[in-house]
Amino acid sequence: MSSSTKVLDGGWGWAIVAASFMAQLLAYGSPQSVGVLYPEWLHTYQEGKGMTAWVGSLVAGVGLIASPICSTCVDNFGARPVTIFSGVMVAGGLMLSAFAPNVQFLIFSYGIVVGLGCGLVYAATLTITCQYFDKRRGLALGIVTTGTSVGAFIYATAQNELIVLYGLDGCLLIIGAIALNLMACSGFMRPLNMPGYYLKQKAALERNTEEQLFVKPPFDDLKIAVGSATTTPEKPLTVKELLITIDVKDLSIQTEKKEGHLAGLAIVKAIKKKQKAYSKYMQSLYEILQDQEMVAFCIAIFLFSLGAFPPVLFVEDVAQSEGLIEEVSVIPLVSIGAIATCVGKLTLGILVDIKWINGIYLYAFTMLAAGLVLLLIPITKSYVGLQILTAILGFFSGNWSLTSYITTKIVGLDRLTQAHGILMFFGGFGIMLGPPVVGWFFDWTQSYDLAFYFSGSCVLLGAFILFLLSLPCWNRRPSENDKPEVQYTSTCDKVASVA
Repeated sequence: MSSSTKVLDGGWGWAIVAASFMAQLLAYGSPQSVGVLYPEWLHTYQEGKGMTAWVGSLVAGVGLIASPICSTCVDNFGARPVTIFSGVMVAGGLMLSAFAPNVQFLIFSYGIVVGLGCGLVYAATLTITCQYFDKRRGLALGIVTTGTSVGAFIYATAQNELIVLYGLDGCLLIIGAIALNLMACSGFMRPLNMPGYYLKQKAALERNTEEQLFVKPPFDDLKIAVGSATTTPEKPLTVKELLITIDVKDLSIQTEKKEGHLAGLAIVKAIKKKQKAYSKYMQSLYEILQDQEMVAFCIAIFLFSLGAFPPVLFVEDVAQSEGLIEEVSVIPLVSIGAIATCVGKLTLGILVDIKWINGIYLYAFTMLAAGLVLLLIPITKSYVGLQILTAILGFFSGNWSLTSYITTKIVGLDRLTQAHGILMFFGGFGIMLGPPVVGWFFDWTQSYDLAFYFSGSCVLLGAFILFLLSLPCWNRRPSENDKPEVQYTSTCDKVASVA
């Protein structure tokens, strides 16, 4: 234990932060600036905007919805192997997209494959960062998670230039090749603790080895062919085969020493133990969803994701459709929104730590402001005005940094993981639905006006629901004031209250 505590909050931990920052930049750079690719896909495949929008919505939403699975992979296999595998997925998905014959193939290669790879990177980088930091964990996570915004800012301009120079296919091939550097980033992710999978296999191997040492081997296994100097005795199981089969034989080894009725009772007891744990987990989820503030926050996250994410995908096409600009600018609107989101994450993270500011009301205010900006986009008739609105919307979209803080205030630290998973599911579901809905509105009306009025109304409705259901007059359960607060040990930690 002493060796683990010495490396916390410094030393190699900062190498982990740098590698995780670069991993998120490389993985999320293209998906977060997908708005630059969207007009090119429309021109190339000549599909409806609703159908084409599924590509951008899936790449952003699949990783969030699958976050529990991604976290389980990291817990069992470790951050390094998961990051290597995710590098193959992200790079392979981007390169496959260069050869996509239609939008349906693009939905699979770019939307699902790249989206799952990004979800694995996100879970791996946050997990390994939390292992290396304790007192400065907030600051470290803040630096790591800004990699997505910095990546979006850089990749938006880079993809725009690559499309001009090499075309859409060449751009995706180059971006995919760059994403292979994720495997280089994984080299820095030295684990502090052995992952669950290896611990389980090690324990099973040691137990089986001890049993084999005290068991007399069969006579046939000791026979060696006469006159053969190279022949070795046949082993019951090699180490590799034992590691593969030990998980299946785990239960049988435990019941081998028992006979008949006692072995059956052991199996039934193990099954009941699993069922009890599952029932306890479902009961905990049910209790979380019984909290009125938590339900309101889930609804708000869903409506905000449904309404506020589509501009990331459509804002460049809006400018071109309205004739405000002929082609994507040198500094695209996506880049402006990305850097504003980065500033918003840090600023809102600092504001929420002020004692007299209520985190839920602050989040509701950011939703109110974002909803008003969305309603102003259809009536904006200049490119400069659209740049300003994109920057404001990006700033208030940084409210994602408040989710962990607010969730802790509502349910407490002991249920933070489960509650945050629920929130990410609602957020991912909203992100997946938002762009196709906006695209269908355009296909129906041949204008983005009604689509953005719908998006703004959804965000404003979410703000109203969150504010109304969080009022103190509802007399929630008295234990609310006893919930633990997030404590910071230095002023640096206040910079980033980030998931």
